[in-house]
Amino acid sequence: MSIMLSDSQLLEIIAYQNDYFLNKNPGLQREKLQGIQLYENFVLLITGVRRAGKSTLLLQLMKENQENSLFLNFEDPRLAGFELSDFQKLDKIIKNKKVKNLFFDEIQIFEGWEMYVRQKLDEGFKVAVTGSNASLMSREMGTKLTGRNLPYELFPFSYSEFLEFKNLENNSESAHKYLYDGGFPEFLNLENGLVLQRLLVDVLNRDIAVRYGVRDVNSLHQLAVYLISNIGKPVSATKLKDLFGLKSVSAITDYFSHLENTYLVQFLPKFSYSLKTQIRNPKKVYAIDLGLFTHNSIFFTDELGRRLENTVYLHLRRKYQEIYYFSEKKECDFVAIQQGKPMEILQVCYDIHTDNMKREFDGLVDALKYFEEDKGKIITFNQKDIFEVEGKTIELIPLNEFLMS
Repeated sequence: MSIMLSDSQLLEIIAYQNDYFLNKNPGLQREKLQGIQLYENFVLLITGVRRAGKSTLLLQLMKENQENSLFLNFEDPRLAGFELSDFQKLDKIIKNKKVKNLFFDEIQIFEGWEMYVRQKLDEGFKVAVTGSNASLMSREMGTKLTGRNLPYELFPFSYSEFLEFKNLENNSESAHKYLYDGGFPEFLNLENGLVLQRLLVDVLNRDIAVRYGVRDVNSLHQLAVYLISNIGKPVSATKLKDLFGLKSVSAITDYFSHLENTYLVQFLPKFSYSLKTQIRNPKKVYAIDLGLFTHNSIFFTDELGRRLENTVYLHLRRKYQEIYYFSEKKECDFVAIQQGKPMEILQVCYDIHTDNMKREFDGLVDALKYFEEDKGKIITFNQKDIFEVEGKTIELIPLNEFLMS
């Protein structure tokens, strides 16, 4: 049985949160802030993995709209008894405070939130919400808020944000550090790997096990660690079913879906114009951040090639919604598509030398021919060069240069 919140308790929680929140250091201004603003009639929806900085982005946005604004973090333990009827109490407080801008952090934990947000939009309020689960947010947006939401994804720090946060020069040493540390702000502050081990446990327990009623939490943990350890490799639910002793392929695909929706890992499909072919082929897995790989992987070697590939994937993922790996006769690591056209065709190789040059060039040329494109890139750690191969221009670009593009 939940303890009911009184009007005065809710008012006190809001006053405390707003005072504390607005006095916080807003931290490094996120690049994402440049592209977003509050609108009437549209809810601003910011999703991303836990601890990526969504609340900080909300604070930065709120400081730009501080007049007539109210902030409420729904994960406050004092709101554990909050239920649908309490939105009416919230309404009274909003009315008395003459508020026009509403900032709701992690609102998805309460059922019916989308109806309330819809009501506030209809009443002329500007609303911004954050959430750590892509699927929950999109499913609920698709019912009550179709056509009334502007979605944005926030990832841990990009390379350029990392450089600014750590006050580093853009060079190969900094790029090497980024390959290991990743971009979680809290970790970069403390440089304690326990922060990222704890983060993984929190997401698995709070955002997946509790929310989806997962009973076999141990298998979920093992699978998450396995996927994070195997970045850049193809994975298939059918093969993993036996490895983890699960009864059905659907159990694994459900776990895949939960892990992707909470942004811990991302899956990259093979390019094909046929959706069936895409579904039938294994997908490659990437971690949302390299720090997670460093501190949760079961590999104890450097794995520099896979770190580089994962970093390139994340850079592309910030820019494009549609990314694939290409595999016909040969394989090419990434094809980024926008409005049906290939925008970037990339191969990733830590170090191009005589033993691997033909393989890497052949895979890229194969993809360029398929898409009838003239130019492709190979992202290396620190090599820079230009080659002409079978009428195609291939540019070798160092990672730190690519990440600043």
